Amino acid sequence: MLRKKKTEVYAFCRHISLSADKARRVIDQINGRSYEETLMILELMPYRACYQILKLVYSAAANAAYNMASAEANLVISKAEVNQGTATKKFKPRARGRSYAIKRTTCYITIVVKDISLDEYEEIYSPRWKKTTMVYPDVYSSGGVWDKK
Repeated sequence: MLRKKKTEVYAFCRHISLSADKARRVIDQINGRSYEETLMILELMPYRACYQILKLVYSAAANAAYNMASAEANLVISKAEVNQGTATKKFKPRARGRSYAIKRTTCYITIVVKDISLDEYEEIYSPRWKKTTMVYPDVYSSGGVWDKK
């Protein structure tokens, strides 16, 4: 029995006090890039979401180093996604005894890191399956079931 070797490690953070759209603006820049290039991009971008995402990328790289013993030079951000989280609701007092609802949005960020050196090893030693096509006898030309008299 062949077992596929694990090449991906992830790190995720929940309930980040940040809008999902503002985090996606940063995540779209780093998706598919190498680890070192991602660190340079996140350190130089002026957005508030960069710090949270930078900590998450560091955590994913530490998980890859601990779980798969992979070097940082071989890591690539294979998937980075941001999902909408729960919204905390507060009420602010307004004039004449009324209240005004304030929603603080949160988001969930997931970073998946892939080791490309392990991925190349899998491609070399993966089994090559033959593709066969099934040939069915033609029912209409055999003169059996569909003959009309």
